[in-house]
Amino acid sequence: MLVHSRTGKWATWGVFLVLFVPLFALPLLVIAAASFSTNWSGAFPSGPTAGHYTSAVRGESLQALTTSLVTALTASLLALTVGSWAALAAAALKKNGKRVLDALFMLPVAVPSVVVGLAVLVAFSQPPMLLNGTRGIVILAHTVLVTAFAYQSVSAAILRLDPMYEQAAASLGARPSYVLWKVKLPLLLPSLNAAAGLCFALSMGELSATMMLYPPDWMPLPVQIFTATDRGSLFTGSAVAVVLMGTTLLVLLAVSRIRTRASFR
Repeated sequence: MLVHSRTGKWATWGVFLVLFVPLFALPLLVIAAASFSTNWSGAFPSGPTAGHYTSAVRGESLQALTTSLVTALTASLLALTVGSWAALAAAALKKNGKRVLDALFMLPVAVPSVVVGLAVLVAFSQPPMLLNGTRGIVILAHTVLVTAFAYQSVSAAILRLDPMYEQAAASLGARPSYVLWKVKLPLLLPSLNAAAGLCFALSMGELSATMMLYPPDWMPLPVQIFTATDRGSLFTGSAVAVVLMGTTLLVLLAVSRIRTRASFR
């Protein structure tokens, strides 16, 4: 911390807790408490039970969780591939060309995600690219939405790279492809892992665009949570939401371990 006095540190932690707990931690704690409750009396939930998790980890909920994982993993890999390639290409462009590419990749996050969902639905509901009603259109929409974050993360990492590594490899006779695969990409590996984790987390929680596109046999978990709470099953929806949060955190922790190991290579 930049604060060195003991009083200043305690004051900083106090301000952090006052701001963090009500804004971030308390809503999540309320959802966790509701997932173990049968009714809500007064200001707190009551009727402790673990029965909601029985339906949250089997049947339709388990299938929806699998759908979300497959969608998020596929969209993250596609976004990381496209975003990294575009970031590498943008680094070689002149200033005006890079600005155009930056604007192009940031456009999907500059508009509401429901607009992106509508655009994908209209664009891919006619031959020759007829994807409407398939799981592919959901994965495509998620890829479009999260590619911008992969692009920005990798672009920022490229700007921080020391060009001396590439210059040294080139001066020793290494071909451009060898420099890319053996020098540049290994240096970018921690940033690539971080971008993959961010894309995965965003895809796991995406709802607005998904609501417009998902077919009946490909319902991600956020849609099921919305459907459950819309029907009045607040406590069951809370349990499913806790499962979603827990699964996402576990994957992010795994990615974090990979990133930590990559940073020491």
